[in-house]
Amino acid sequence: MQLVVARIGRAHGIKGEVTVEVRTDEPELRLAPGAVLATDPAARGPLTIETGRVHSGRLLLRFAGVRDRSGAEELRNTLLIAEVDPDELPEDEDEYYDHQLMDLDVVTVDGTEVGRITEISHLPSQDLFVVERPDGSEVMIPFVEDIVTEIDLEEQRAVIDPPPGLIDDQAEIASGRDAEQAPKDAAAPSDAAPSEGAASDGAADARSEGDA
Repeated sequence: MQLVVARIGRAHGIKGEVTVEVRTDEPELRLAPGAVLATDPAARGPLTIETGRVHSGRLLLRFAGVRDRSGAEELRNTLLIAEVDPDELPEDEDEYYDHQLMDLDVVTVDGTEVGRITEISHLPSQDLFVVERPDGSEVMIPFVEDIVTEIDLEEQRAVIDPPPGLIDDQAEIASGRDAEQAPKDAAAPSDAAPSEGAASDGAADARSEGDA
């Protein structure tokens, strides 16, 4: 199958190099010298990568036959497409290609149906599953080990153990109503200092730990 692995950006210098927007987790494999890539528009390819280097945090490529700035500029906004075996897996056993995760059924550890993965969102801090629920609504599931406990490609499902409130509105919310209903003679003096370990502090800690 064909996957978009990069988009060509601006020309760099006068010797045919271009910047590229990388769209693969394995640029060292997909965008290595010698790789032959199809293109969109198709008329601009195929392109063979001749050299590659990182400059100021950006990947620069030069293609066979492209020797000057004008030739590089003509390739701007071209998509680079690699041919990938649908059964190929990343080297790390805990990693997956997007196309392998798309359309997986999502269920909780107790077997409750959640929905179907329709999109993978790659954020700087983590990846997210965009899951379409049976009623048409969407829910975001962080792709982290504590929440996504199993990916079963044979059964075409992802098993999750969501914390309260992630996939529903049943999260426990602290309320001051109990305090309001307490007997007046049990109330603390008005000038008493706040107690340590307030609920808001605990919630903030929990969120921080989950984000990490």
